[in-house]
Amino acid sequence: MKIGFIGTGNMGRILIEALLDGKAVSPSSLYITNRTISKALDIRQAFPEIVVCNKAEEVAKQAELLFVCVKPIDMFDCIQNITPLLTNEHCVVSITSPISIEQLESVVPCSSARVIPSITNRALAGVSLLSFGEKCTPHWKEALISLVQSFSTPLQIEENITRVASDIVSCGPAFFSYLTRRFIDAAVSETSIDEETATKLASEMLIGLGELLRKEFYTLPTLQEKVCVKGGITGEGIKVLEEEIGAVFEHVFQATHSKFAEDIKETKKQFTLN
Repeated sequence: MKIGFIGTGNMGRILIEALLDGKAVSPSSLYITNRTISKALDIRQAFPEIVVCNKAEEVAKQAELLFVCVKPIDMFDCIQNITPLLTNEHCVVSITSPISIEQLESVVPCSSARVIPSITNRALAGVSLLSFGEKCTPHWKEALISLVQSFSTPLQIEENITRVASDIVSCGPAFFSYLTRRFIDAAVSETSIDEETATKLASEMLIGLGELLRKEFYTLPTLQEKVCVKGGITGEGIKVLEEEIGAVFEHVFQATHSKFAEDIKETKKQFTLN
């Protein structure tokens, strides 16, 4: 199977590298392009057998499975450019949440799907969110699930939870990286520990936490219970978190959903549902 990538920015590149590291595809089966072609050429430097195309249309001519990894505002124009080249045998995959699978399916004459990745997929871990168009064939559903399983845990979702699921899976690493940085900064500010040591300790703690959850030794609630001994130091820290964290995460979801609504409004101006 030949796979095309239109757009090789951060997430496009992560998907390409995850597929290759997960041994799901060979470099010679990949056809890639990017508006700034140097980004695609950088990927080929690491994987010389990848075919770099100058235009999206060239990718559509060569590949059956097309991952469109462009900004939401650029999606419609990109799809319009390749639509004349699409046949019933193609499958077009969007990786952006503001474009609904219904919108995508309304403008392509073939199978369509949405795969929302996470940066954790680069480590062959985490979750990828899948949605399929009504006309997506069983062949392409099975093929996509198999590909995604090579680098993540695939989870099929309904449209109504697309944003919150993306917040947790895709935005979550950035949110918790920020919180960890604040955790480290506070340790350096309030004690004599240096930043390098604090960063090393915090990073290894997160890796260990992930392993505990992955191996199902504990759930999040039971893990907290094991560490938080009654009357102990951890409990005192938890008290502060309970008192001061307030509605911060509620406000985070409110902010992401507000921006999501703006993005949907912009894309609806371009997409006309049949």
